[in-house]
Amino acid sequence: MIVKAMEKLNERVAKAVKSFWASRKKQAQKQRSSGRSDQGSRSAVTGGAQMDGFVNLLRELIRDAGIGKKHIFLKQCLELPGFFRPTKRWDLLVVKNEQLVLAVEVKSQVGPSFGNNLNNRTEEALGSALDLWTAYRKGALNKTVRPWLGYLFLLEDCERSRVAVNVREPHFKVFPEFRNASYAKRYELLCRKLVRERHYDAAAFLMARKDTGPKGIYEEPAGDLTFEAYARSLRAHAAAYAD
Repeated sequence: MIVKAMEKLNERVAKAVKSFWASRKKQAQKQRSSGRSDQGSRSAVTGGAQMDGFVNLLRELIRDAGIGKKHIFLKQCLELPGFFRPTKRWDLLVVKNEQLVLAVEVKSQVGPSFGNNLNNRTEEALGSALDLWTAYRKGALNKTVRPWLGYLFLLEDCERSRVAVNVREPHFKVFPEFRNASYAKRYELLCRKLVRERHYDAAAFLMARKDTGPKGIYEEPAGDLTFEAYARSLRAHAAAYAD
């Protein structure tokens, strides 16, 4: 079963990368034709369907692990209770026997505002995890199952995301790993720290160029943040609650 679930995984990820760029292009064209195009490249990231290829791949992996489709939620019924807010909408859930088995957040960014978006994504990722784990500890969900949380991020690979970025230190020194780190490196650090600080159980970080991404070409800069490692962690947890 493990072989079946993980076979040709790189090809399946490449297909999801292709889907991301195709969806992004289609949404931008649709908004331009309607005369309501957003400013800059924002028109390509407001549609919400760019990462559907990855969500569908994760669903396949969960099904391969033995979870029935009636327990897997995407597109709808994705709200979970929070502690600091009423609910938070996730990208994929597995709920079985009235308990949350796992929840997944998938995000992406294509330039040009890497700095502002990095701050927003950091706050979102931390806030979502803090909100859910607090609600979990307070008894808003689950009695026996500790849910698995996953975070997946796809970043545009370009000169602006790769170039070293200065930091401002008017009062205190930043952690040394942030000094002269590119936005790509900062996203890598974010994903790694989300796992090491136990906010999420696994994270994956992928990069793809605007010219070769539509062909399914992508890069995984960090060996501890590969999609394969992410998928194996996801599948192992899902298998524990197989039908």
